[in-house]
Amino acid sequence: DVSVWEMFGALLNGGKLVVIPAMTARDPGQMLNLLRREQVTVLCQTPSAFYPLSHEEMGRADHGLQIRILIFAGEALAPVQLQAWKEKYSETRLVNMYGPTETTVYVTYKEITAEEIRSNTSNIGRPLPTVSMYVLDGDQQLLPVGIPGELYIGGEGVTRGYLNRPDLTEERFVPNPFVPGERMYRTGDLVRRLPNGELEYLGRMDDQVKIRGY
Repeated sequence: DVSVWEMFGALLNGGKLVVIPAMTARDPGQMLNLLRREQVTVLCQTPSAFYPLSHEEMGRADHGLQIRILIFAGEALAPVQLQAWKEKYSETRLVNMYGPTETTVYVTYKEITAEEIRSNTSNIGRPLPTVSMYVLDGDQQLLPVGIPGELYIGGEGVTRGYLNRPDLTEERFVPNPFVPGERMYRTGDLVRRLPNGELEYLGRMDDQVKIRGY
């Protein structure tokens, strides 16, 4: 689903697409050479893919990259890992986004500030305008600020369910008690709402493991 956002997001905003060969994507040095050569201005990566790339870049004396916006998704982000990059490329905007496959594509947006970059809090920000997000307990009751609970998502982008899996669809896509006639998706993700209304990602409520964002 991310490929749809990357492709059409670039083209609809007058950008061009740079297709990165698989072997290049696995080699931080080759990846940096390509980013320089193609003058890439927007880059979307999982945190685990970006950290070695950043480490490699810090060993280069030049400031040859043209990246204006770095977007992270697919895994929990540790903002403190971005500090060296921000010191070298102070004008780069650092954005953390969140969105399960079941709510294609992203549902939150968070631009990381200079103060927040020294934190290990994985702040996923606020819901996009067409999305509703609820932090609920086991009885689907709203939880107060600061109390961890399961994240539920409603609004546009929520899929109809899983192909040929009516049992799992019934378990994960449930009636929205706050909006009659609407369904919401049970993410299985543990979050808490911060005093400013943003959401902090705390981890999974089950044993699901993601590898490179999948």
